[in-house]
Amino acid sequence: MGTSSPASSPAPQAPGVLVDAYDTLLLDLDGVVYLGRHAVPGAPEALRKARDLGVRLAYVTNNASRTPGAIAQHLSHLGAPATASDVVTSAQAAARLVAEHVPAGAAVLVVGGMGLRMALREHGLRPVTTALDEPAAVVQGFADNLSYGLMSEGALAVSRGAWFVAANRDTTMPTDRGTLPGNGSLSRVIATATGVEPAVAGKPEPPLHRESMIRTRAQRPLVVGDRLDTDIEGASRAGVDSLLVLTGVAGPLDVLTAAPHHRPTHIAADLSGLHRPAAGLRRGTAGWTCGGWTAAWEDGELALTGEGDSVDGLRAACAATWEAVGDGQADEDAVKAALTALGR
Repeated sequence: MGTSSPASSPAPQAPGVLVDAYDTLLLDLDGVVYLGRHAVPGAPEALRKARDLGVRLAYVTNNASRTPGAIAQHLSHLGAPATASDVVTSAQAAARLVAEHVPAGAAVLVVGGMGLRMALREHGLRPVTTALDEPAAVVQGFADNLSYGLMSEGALAVSRGAWFVAANRDTTMPTDRGTLPGNGSLSRVIATATGVEPAVAGKPEPPLHRESMIRTRAQRPLVVGDRLDTDIEGASRAGVDSLLVLTGVAGPLDVLTAAPHHRPTHIAADLSGLHRPAAGLRRGTAGWTCGGWTAAWEDGELALTGEGDSVDGLRAACAATWEAVGDGQADEDAVKAALTALGR
């Protein structure tokens, strides 16, 4: 957005458009590129344009249900440039994590779909479906047909000492029908039944970012996502820049009241923001300005005035708020008037 996390000061301004400052985009999928089966409007075009500029595209998803090939096929159908090698999943990160902790060729009970099973096989592990096989680990990932029987087998294996790994801890996932339960919610079944908390491979934990960097060899990556608690926090932990797009889970109130590790470097309405100049935030005597907006923290509340692009207003509002609260978090009541000014 033009302010960096967590220092709340303007980020270095890149020449030209925002994407010019990066060699690789580490793109979330759900809520960023597509919602369910349908593309986010303008997303495929923005990605093709970025690729034509020589920027590497890597689709980094916490969704472990599908194989990279199936995801790439879906993206291609939507008009986004993608091959299987461009896709990095939490299933792949989970499989690498398990392979580093159990013997080669070990049985691993899969509470999930084909994406997990294939990823485990690629690391020389043996996917199984029953606790009778005495698996060394249990790996859980989202699958829309996940059964009680399979979760029960996972619980039995974990209670007998198998290492429990979750592909991700997303409690929800955005779809074209609305917000639905995610793997983080489903994994609570085994965790609650056994009293064992899983190791987590997906965002914001390090394994998925490490998998992405291994596969892309990125030098100047930009993490692009729609969730503060996975995409943006993951980027913050890794010490790399992030772009929040407002097409999925997080909205203006979430960003304004974000804790330091959830504050994005940049904010855009959607992926078209990659091809616009980095936000022209300025700190003046009246407060923070961006576009036609000025934001200042006055008497414990956020004051926002101006007109024009509402995302510019949000950028100015975030800069003023984050500066005022420092390492804390703003109260919702303190920013309500500014949200009204933004029409939110």
